[in-house]
Parts: sequence; structure tokens; C-alpha cells
Amino acid sequence: MTAFLTILLLVVSNVFMTFAWYGHLKMQDLKWIDHTTPLFIVILISWGIALLEYCCQVPANRIGFSGNGGPFTLMQLKVIQEALTLVIFTVFTVVFFKGEQLHWNHLAAGVCLIAAVYFVFMK
Repeated sequence: MTAFLTILLLVVSNVFMTFAWYGHLKMQDLKWIDHTTPLFIVILISWGIALLEYCCQVPANRIGFSGNGGPFTLMQLKVIQEALTLVIFTVFTVVFFKGEQLHWNHLAAGVCLIAAVYFVFMK
């Protein structure tokens, strides 16, 4: 159950992180902000979203870390987080930025990250 909760929190965290880092680009498309919006306003919006990311990321790492009784080593937590980041970013890109194209090399990068997950869990 701890592993499931850790991964669930990492998924939620990565959704917020993706919106914090790239959501402002979609906000421009939706005309909520534009290229004349001061950068510090865009940064404050992103920080507000990133706060929600941290509210999930920190507990996920704390709960999931083997040093705290969780099922994952620090390296495993990081590789899981990176693999989730790629998957969530890809879904975000396909859903919200329909003009962005996915190519074979993006798939190859995803396969490499999945391989990283495999290798980090190898005994």
C-alpha cells in the first residue's frame, strides 16, 4: 500500500509540476495571459502551482524512502519520478498542445527511461 500511495503522490506531483513549468504557455493560447504579461507575474503563478507539487512530492519521497520504512531506495524514487515525468509530459503535450509532433526519437527516449526503471530495480 505504501508503494501505491508513493507512486500516486508522485503522479499528482508531476501533473502539478508540468502545469507549473509549461502551463503558462497554454495560458497564452487561451488568452488568460499574453506575451506582455510581466515575467514576475508568470513566475508567481507558476510558484503557486509548484507549491501544490511540493505538497505531494515531499510526502511521496518521505513515505516511499526505505530509510523511513518505505519500499524504495533513493535512486529508485528518482528514476520512478523521472519516468513519470516523461509519461505525464507526453500526455500533457498531446492533449494541450495538439500542434506538437511526437517522433520516433521521443519514443526511443521513453524506452530508455523504462529501461532505466528496470535497471534501477535489478538486484
